Amino acid sequence: MKKLLAAILAVAMLLTFCACGESTTEPTDAPGGDDVKTVKVGLICIGDENDQGYTYNFIRGTETATEELKKEGIEVEWVIKYNLIEGDPVATANEELAEDGCAIVFNNSYGQEPAMLQVAPDYPNVQFVGLTNEGSWKDDLDNTHNAFSRIYEGRYLAGVVAGLKLQEMIDNGEIKADEAVIGYVGAYSYAEVVSGYTAYYLGAKSVCPSVSMKVQFVGSWSDATLEANAAQALLDQGAVIISQHSDNTTPATTAEKAGKFHTGYNADMIEAAPKASLVSTRIDWTNYFVYAIKAVANGENFDQDYAHGLAEGEVVLTTLNEDICAKGTADVLKDVEAKLISGEIKVFDTNNFTVGGKKVETAFAIDTDGDFVPDQGEAIVDGAFVESMVPGLMSAPYFNLAIDGIIRLNEAY
Repeated sequence: MKKLLAAILAVAMLLTFCACGESTTEPTDAPGGDDVKTVKVGLICIGDENDQGYTYNFIRGTETATEELKKEGIEVEWVIKYNLIEGDPVATANEELAEDGCAIVFNNSYGQEPAMLQVAPDYPNVQFVGLTNEGSWKDDLDNTHNAFSRIYEGRYLAGVVAGLKLQEMIDNGEIKADEAVIGYVGAYSYAEVVSGYTAYYLGAKSVCPSVSMKVQFVGSWSDATLEANAAQALLDQGAVIISQHSDNTTPATTAEKAGKFHTGYNADMIEAAPKASLVSTRIDWTNYFVYAIKAVANGENFDQDYAHGLAEGEVVLTTLNEDICAKGTADVLKDVEAKLISGEIKVFDTNNFTVGGKKVETAFAIDTDGDFVPDQGEAIVDGAFVESMVPGLMSAPYFNLAIDGIIRLNEAY
């Protein structure tokens, strides 16, 4: 009876907090007498999990993080809002989640951050996080945060998979060396996308020296039709392998229809295109969700800016499609991954690329809008462009060099 009364009182307290627009991290009396902290968490998504890509990947992260936190005595109540791109609808969603008692609100796409930052000052007791963003690391608010990953490491590995396949095709006489063309579907001409496709290209080039790349931008993070059309345009221009920095599986299915190959982003795309998809790379958001939610549950501060990578298990490759990957790919990947983690291989080693035919000796960090980041200084350290790792600089990518070997067919800002 006492436990029942305690539970009723806890629910009443929860409702009181929600009605007042205060964040909720309430201890409850769990079965067996253990204290369990319940945290209400908001998540605003650009799409929904039916994309089988970007948003789907975040939903996977919520599920695994919930299980991990449960082991530590923290119950998570997720409130998720879907299909919100930017602007006033995103601001309204942030307000609603704060008023609903969420102690922390995650916004999962770049275009959502400006609206999030409009709302955050009105709710100083709620933590707001822009995932894959950059504005919160330099603002004057204590309750805003950015998180990203060093996804360029995963893209380099995926590029190695693509390069091995291209080189195998050359060695088997299926294509000529100058026909080793990668087509890359990009969302926007932002540093985030430039960093990703450059890392991918450098990975491919490390095992297939004759590779070249063409990039087609679609002007959207998530538009299945535009992504399919861009992939087809690249195939029409001779691409043998398609890759992408976009949210849907249509580049993969378009490649398969053409009898070509593909590497993906955000989710395993083998089911969508079993005869084309070699591998995908993705950010595993589990660790970050656990880290941030646990800090809120315990009333602790957490980093305003955050970026981890392969070494911490926050950048991963999906299962290799052994049926179509080049022979020996798994062994090569194991070696390359170990060298990336140890630092023996540096993704943006300036010995491995040129700009305008010249080696790059000096470069400064670029923000996502293409502007220099003030007062941050040199981004090349020990002969490599240090992406998302310059002390005090944002976790979001800032590599924006136009290296030789990659042709941008259009622009989209």
